[in-house]
Amino acid sequence: MDLQNYSLVSEFVLHGLCTSRHLQNFFFIFFSGIYMATVLGNVIIVVTVISDPCLHSSPMCFLLGNLSFLDIWLASFATPKMIRDFLSDRKLISFGGCMAQIFFLHFIGGAEMVLLVSMAYDRYVAICKPLHYMTIMNWQTCISLVLVSWVIGFVHSISQVAFTVNLPYCGPNEVESFFCDLPLVIKLACMDTYVLGILMISDSGLLSMSCFLLLLVSYTLILITVRQRAAGGVAKALSTCSAHIMVVMLFFGPCIFIYVWPFSRFSIDKILSVFYTIFTPFLNPLIYTLRNKEMKTSMKKLWNQRVTFH
Repeated sequence: MDLQNYSLVSEFVLHGLCTSRHLQNFFFIFFSGIYMATVLGNVIIVVTVISDPCLHSSPMCFLLGNLSFLDIWLASFATPKMIRDFLSDRKLISFGGCMAQIFFLHFIGGAEMVLLVSMAYDRYVAICKPLHYMTIMNWQTCISLVLVSWVIGFVHSISQVAFTVNLPYCGPNEVESFFCDLPLVIKLACMDTYVLGILMISDSGLLSMSCFLLLLVSYTLILITVRQRAAGGVAKALSTCSAHIMVVMLFFGPCIFIYVWPFSRFSIDKILSVFYTIFTPFLNPLIYTLRNKEMKTSMKKLWNQRVTFH
């Protein structure tokens, strides 16, 4: 194909969540509230972990603070534009903005997947090797786990965007979602991208499945170890890890469905995208904070200090 006969696409048209004006007005109010609560909740967790020396030195709370930091960005890479687009008849995004959304989605998403594996490892050490917990999960180990998550997320994202940005786009330019994602954008290229798309999307599917399997192995080892030590230990272990298991299912379920079965045309994909980009960052602070006594105590202490100061 002679690509010189085509004009290059400079912007994309997003279909959004729906076409009904009444629903868009409702969604504007609803998602504005969800987004503000998400950012506020995660910022409070980050500030609490940084402000409290006890939490800052706790491996689990340190990892939780980093998870909240990632959730702020995960909720912000596309949601503010989606909210603004509810008030627009024509939902446009520049080519550079579209590539930026793909980059940040896979960068933050990849980093968060690896960080969740690190948090599962932390729970494994805490439950199965409690006497050696502080020795194994020392400060250097925690820093290394966070850095590894960021590096893997960055490498994964760069590998995706490097191919996507160099594809020829000459029309059509309509993205069937409220943000730019890899499976939806590459099929708009003016060439046969089926094989390339399979390879690129399989990369995301492989990362999702690998992290998910590592999490399953970690929790299986926890349950086996506790069951061998005491009767009723399985229930106790499940209670201890239930918050983490909920987060894992909420985050990995939609990702695996979308990226392990690429190019699906199910409208449920759009719903699942809303779930892991908006609702998961919103629910993480609630799930972890309500289950973590140290975090709730530190938040109350921080609040009392600010009330006294004022």
